Parts: sequence; structure tokens; C-alpha cells
Amino acid sequence: MPKYKTLAGMKDVLFDDQKYWRYILAKIQETTDLFGYQRIDTPLLEQASLFVRGVGEGTDIVEKEMYIFEDRDGDMLALRPEFTAGIMRAYVQNGLHTMPAPLRVWTTGPLFRHERKQAHRYRQHSQFDIEVLGEQDPAVDVEVINVAWHLFSSLGFSSLRLYINSTGCPTCKPVYIEKLVDYFTQFKDQLPSDDQRRLQQNPLRILDTKEQATIPLLDNAPHITDYLCEACDNHFQKLTTYLDVLERPYTIDYRIVRGLDYYTKTVFEIKADGLGSQDTICGGGRYDGLIEQVGGRATPGIGFGSGIERIAAALAHLNIEPPAPPKPRVMVSYLGAEAKLAALKLVETLHAANIGAMLTPGDRSFKAQLKAANRAKVSFSIIMGDDEVANQQATVRDMENSQQTQIAWSEIVSWLQEQLAK
Repeated sequence: MPKYKTLAGMKDVLFDDQKYWRYILAKIQETTDLFGYQRIDTPLLEQASLFVRGVGEGTDIVEKEMYIFEDRDGDMLALRPEFTAGIMRAYVQNGLHTMPAPLRVWTTGPLFRHERKQAHRYRQHSQFDIEVLGEQDPAVDVEVINVAWHLFSSLGFSSLRLYINSTGCPTCKPVYIEKLVDYFTQFKDQLPSDDQRRLQQNPLRILDTKEQATIPLLDNAPHITDYLCEACDNHFQKLTTYLDVLERPYTIDYRIVRGLDYYTKTVFEIKADGLGSQDTICGGGRYDGLIEQVGGRATPGIGFGSGIERIAAALAHLNIEPPAPPKPRVMVSYLGAEAKLAALKLVETLHAANIGAMLTPGDRSFKAQLKAANRAKVSFSIIMGDDEVANQQATVRDMENSQQTQIAWSEIVSWLQEQLAK
């Protein structure tokens, strides 16, 4: 048994998983470049009050999941549980409102939540996140949805499904919440303890319940779209019109509220077929009042997040195989002290010429070095011995057909470049 193990909810990302991460991160970069988004990175640690204020005191994240501690200066700090509040803080602190609007940003990195044990949910997990700040036009909402749609399509997901809803605004949301509380209060004795607590502290979260006793009651619950103010209703109607024009299929799902207090108007989720009950691969929405809460001027915003671990697991589940990452195609072997010095120099020369190469260290036997080249699946093994050093040449072995060629040191780079280009 090892002396130390990963903490509960933490995971080492090893080689088989890394091929998916490499693929996902490359597609994220391609997609954000295509849509004109700039990268931003914020600290892992922030003042705990930033998330309490921004995410909401009645949310599960604040009440159950945040990692909060007092540091040596007496400040209450938190490991970031989500990206948006920190990006809003950066927006205000760095005067990003002076940049041309809308400001399109993206980021990726680890988040920390004390999650319950569940498949592909980790207490440290990584997420891809985008935000668009400074524009209320529902066309921006469609753009954000399209970024996600393009990303997942390019990754190889098929049969994507878009679900949308409106969660209103501070004008109309309280009216709807009152209607929701009135409806569920008549069933209060039937509600599990968690949903009774939500009814008191954050009634919208009941719509997102996983409690089997509550789910049947949702069928007759009031819909927020029946209580939207004129501005929110117009926004939602334009959103659906733009989606129709683009022929982007969607379903209005009245249960989508998302888990954070800052959402207003548009909320959405994207799901993929073939993933069972864990089929949501992306979720987000609009948060037009959040920047004011963290001390900035009134600025509309919208964004989404998607977990890298969950995307990787979904790709593996669907048998979507990423392209193999490039590997060195040359192994340099040696026999003898002088040959080792020449081999070290040759490897460096190959790297300078942008030819992937590895040295077989450890002064192994010639047979062992050839086995190492076979295991590495290189195309060519370059063999250096006393004779090669004396004649300033190397023996190059084609690992596919075992043919060997004597090449002068001065010609090795050009010879390999020609062969590897075939």
C-alpha cells in the first residue's frame, strides 16, 4: 500500500486521459480563436465574500461546497468554486470596461467544490469557461450558444440537443418566485428536507431537484415564461427568433434555472446523446446584474462553463478517439564512452533542427537499446559506436524493415528530414 494517496474527490490525470485533454484543449483554442475570444486567467484564491456575494448565500456552492479558510493575515479566503465572479472582479479591478464592447474572454483551469461522490464529479476539477461582457443583444446569447455548439461538434459529438429557458430579472423574478412558493407550500409535507430548505432559502432550485418525491410535483408547477416582464419576454422572443433563423433546434425547458443566484434572462444547457443520465455537457446563461454586485458599473454579461473531465469521459464513453499526439521518431543509441558524448551532441543537433529524438540512457547493451527503440515505436534508430566516432558517421537503422545505412554526421539532419517527410 502506498504511504500517500490522493484526497477524496481528487484525481491524477495520467497518460491515457492526457490524450483527451490535449485534444480538448486544442479544440478550445481553435474555437475561441475562430470566434474572436481573448484568454484571461484569474487567481485560484479570492476573498471568500466575492463568491458569497456573487454566487448567492442560498446556493449549494456557498452552503455546502466552498473551500473557505482563514489565512495567516486573518483574511477569509476561498479556493475558486467557479470562474464568473472572479472574472467580474478582474473586469472591475483592471478597468476592462474601457475596452471596446462587447468584451469576449475565455479561460480554463481548476475549480474546487466539496462535491458529493458522483461519477466524473471531482472536488478539484477543470473547466472551460467563456464570458461576453457589455452587450444586452440576444444575438450575443446566440453567439455564446454557438461557441459551445461548434466546440462540441468539432470534438466529434453528434446528436447535440439545446435546451433554453428564461429566468427573468429582478423585476419579474420575485413575482414568479412567489407563485412558485405558493404552489409548493401546499405540498410542503411531501417535500424531502433538502427541498423544504430550498423552498425557504432558494425556491428556484426546487425546479432543478433530483429528489424522486418532488419530481412528479414539477409537472404542474408554474412556468416562469408566463410571468416575464415585457423586457424579459421581448429578449426571450428575440432569442428564439434568432435560433430559428439559424435553424438551430432547441427545446424550451422550464426546469432549467442553473445553480447560481446571478443568472438573469437566458439560461441554457447542451446535452449529447449516448451518455445516459449524465448527458449535460455544457450549461450557462446571462447575468446582467453581477458586475454591480462586485462593485462595478451596470454591465450586462453572459457565459457558460463545461468540465474538462466530463468532456473527456464523454469522449471515451462514445468511443471518440483523439488523434495520436506526435512522438519522437528517432532514437539515438550508443556503445562506449566516446560514442555517448557524440550521441548526446547529435540529439541536441536533431532537436535544433526540430526533429523529435530521444537518447537511450543508462549505458545499456546494444540489444537492450534496440528493444527500447522498438518499444518507443520510433521510425529510425541511430547507432553510435567506436567505429562510427572514428569515421564521423552513424549507422541509421530503419525500424520498419531493419535496413541499415551509413550516414556521415554532416548529412544526418538533411537525410532524416527527407525520410521523415515521406
